[in-house]
Amino acid sequence: MTTSTRRITLNTQNFDQRPALDTAISRAMLQQVACGAEPETLRLFRPAAVVAFGPQDLRAPRFADAVEASHRHGFGAVNRLAGGRAAVFHEDTIGFAWTIRDDAPRDHVIERFEEIADIMAKALLRLGVDARVGEVAGEYCPGAYSVNARGATKLMGVGQRTILKAAHVGGVVVVGGSDRIRGVLVPVYDALDLHWNPDTTGSVQDEASVAYLDAQQAIVDEFASRYELAEGTLARDTVALAEELEPEHLAVLSPSR
Repeated sequence: MTTSTRRITLNTQNFDQRPALDTAISRAMLQQVACGAEPETLRLFRPAAVVAFGPQDLRAPRFADAVEASHRHGFGAVNRLAGGRAAVFHEDTIGFAWTIRDDAPRDHVIERFEEIADIMAKALLRLGVDARVGEVAGEYCPGAYSVNARGATKLMGVGQRTILKAAHVGGVVVVGGSDRIRGVLVPVYDALDLHWNPDTTGSVQDEASVAYLDAQQAIVDEFASRYELAEGTLARDTVALAEELEPEHLAVLSPSR
C-alpha cells in the first residue's frame, strides 16, 4: 500500500482511573471531529479492566447477572460505543479508537473495516505472529474483520459507529492476559446466553515473546507506513464533553432489575 499524505493526530493519553471515560472520550471525539473541532485522530491507550456491553446485551433478561459476574472478577462494566456483544479490555490490552471525518461515513464502512484489519494484521506480523484477518468459529464478539493467530485464536476485535460527517473505528488488541478474558467471559456469556468456545481466546504473548510497548509501537509503525502521524493531545473542550457523557456509559442496572 502506498503512503498517504493524509495527516492523523496520534494520541496516547490514558484515562484508566475512570473505566467509562475512555468510551466517553471516543464518543466526544466523534462529535468533535464531525464538527471540525478536532482533527482526524488515532488514540492508542492502555485501558482499565472492563467488560464493554453492547445494546443487545443490555436487553438480555439476565444482564444484571452479567454485570455482577464482571464485578466479581474485578472488571468494571461499561456501555460500548460501537455495536457488537460483550468484549473485554484490561491493562494488558491495547485499546484503539480511530476517529475519521467523512461527509458520507456510511458509504465507507466496509473500506474502514478492511483497512483497520489489514493494519492490525500487518502490525502483528511485524512481531512474528502468524496473524490473519477473519472470524474464528466460536470466538467471542464475533466479526468478519477480527484478527486471529493461525486461524485459531482471536487477537483483535473491532467495531464501528457513524454519525453525520464522522466515523469511529474502535476495538482492542489483546497483548497478554488471555486467561483473564476467558475467566470473566465464561460467566458473562453464560448470563447473556451466548455460545462461544473459550479456547478461541488468545493473545499476542501466547504467540511470541513481545513486550506491551513493542506491540503498541508496531501498530504506530504500521500506521506511519501509510499515513503522516503527528503526536497531539485532546483539546480541553473534548475532555470536558467526555466528562459530561461519562455517566451514560456506566453499565448501571435499573431499579427493576
